[in-house]
Amino acid sequence: MSALLCCESLKPYKALRTDHEARFTQFMAWAKDSQPTVIEETSKINSSNRLPLYAIQLVRQVNYGPLESKRYFVSFADRTHSYVEVAEDFLIQVNFQKVNSFKNFKCDIHDRFFEINLYEKDPINKHHWRANLARPASNIDL
Repeated sequence: MSALLCCESLKPYKALRTDHEARFTQFMAWAKDSQPTVIEETSKINSSNRLPLYAIQLVRQVNYGPLESKRYFVSFADRTHSYVEVAEDFLIQVNFQKVNSFKNFKCDIHDRFFEINLYEKDPINKHHWRANLARPASNIDL
């Protein structure tokens, strides 16, 4: 897969401080230093019996133009400052929901716009939990 970010010249776009600032900062530091990633197979992650702490959605698009990619990365407690790329279906299986917390970045050199969204486990009572396969995130996200 291609590199995550276009270059080092990304600038925050309408920067707001959030309660999850540390997670965004940690992800951006990792993304700037990371090598191209490959999507980890869901079966490998599920067989390890580890649940991710949170997930990051990285949306890359031409500024005011078409979407180039929508990628998902999860962070595990046993992997400090490291992320694993997963498919969107994995987030549905582990019942992650988009949190109202995001960051936007813009690159004037390459005319690119990046949106970073945070996903966390849905805080519902597992006794009443039922898999909701009717809500794939690709149909919900705008």
